[in-house]
Amino acid sequence: MTRAACGYVVAVTTSIALVGCAAYQPPPLTATHPANPEALTAREIAVSQTLAYTRADVEAIRTMATAPLSHGEHKPTTGVPAKTVVGEGEVVATTPASSQIVLDHAEINGFMEAMTMGYRIDPPSLLDKVKPGDKVRFTIDVDRRAIVHIEPVK
Repeated sequence: MTRAACGYVVAVTTSIALVGCAAYQPPPLTATHPANPEALTAREIAVSQTLAYTRADVEAIRTMATAPLSHGEHKPTTGVPAKTVVGEGEVVATTPASSQIVLDHAEINGFMEAMTMGYRIDPPSLLDKVKPGDKVRFTIDVDRRAIVHIEPVK
């Protein structure tokens, strides 16, 4: 290769290298992009269809968890017997901080088919009786949507 040819190759290589190093400029964000500060609102996340509780239920649970009863105070009752159902299943998980339990249960006749589902538990002290893997019998207060009694099954 002649000296002139080598100079040409170096010049072309240098030009390509400089062009390849140009600063990258990303395209501007669209008005609907969540990172755009002028975006109207973030995309609404769909409500889960697999959870047992609505947002209102979750807020009620948080309120109950942060407002303990004072000494000698009792929860009000209406005098009407509660509608309850009894089921049996296995404890999958417990979350004492939110007073909830996850159960893999058999069909509850006339109420619910067999499934794995989370339930609020009231009073939270019922969680002290069980741990994951335990077979249990439980009573659900239908109106309160909470397990009100739970016991290990032998």
